[in-house]
Amino acid sequence: MMSGSDDMTAAAAPPSFPPAGAFEDPEDKMTDAEREAADRAARAKEEAEQAALPYKWRQTLQDVDVTIALPKGTKGRDLVVKMDKAKLRVQIKGQPEPIMDGDLHSAIKLGDSTWLVESGELVLHLEKVNKMEWWKNVLTHHPAIDTTKLQPENSKLDDLDGETRGMVEKMMWDNQQKAMGKPTSEELRKQRMFEDFKKMHPELDFSQAKMG
Repeated sequence: MMSGSDDMTAAAAPPSFPPAGAFEDPEDKMTDAEREAADRAARAKEEAEQAALPYKWRQTLQDVDVTIALPKGTKGRDLVVKMDKAKLRVQIKGQPEPIMDGDLHSAIKLGDSTWLVESGELVLHLEKVNKMEWWKNVLTHHPAIDTTKLQPENSKLDDLDGETRGMVEKMMWDNQQKAMGKPTSEELRKQRMFEDFKKMHPELDFSQAKMG
């Protein structure tokens, strides 16, 4: 004989949501003065790390240029420069250690990447395969920079087609939002979806749900 409880269907448990504040970024709780001080400290640390590298580098969305100061009298024939799609090695012949040796941040176009010795410096030009990303470093084992602070030059934007320019401008806007501690376009889209979901399900309790 079955008891009455055996015939009853268990009530569905109400949906659970992360506790309030689960999605909050710790930086959101900073005051403007605290955020500014943190930014200054981060910039100083980044500048010190980059200055300690045996080369200087700059980039656009299309390419990366690396400059290495060479000992006086060094010629191109005195160097070993090996470029692969995802690796780079630079060494002065006869020296025990390379100046640069490791995996590149991202792939390069070998046919469009070059090097030359000019005015006592080795200049490397690396053409990016992905022209929609900023590199955080040249070699992956070297200190990274904060790419959210980078913006392409207006002259470079004018050279892009409409669709590509729209994507670049969206990336710039997202980087600016991140730098100010505000939601990116993707985070705003998720928030809108969440608001729409709440409107579609008024029977559910969203009091403990919080989107960051």
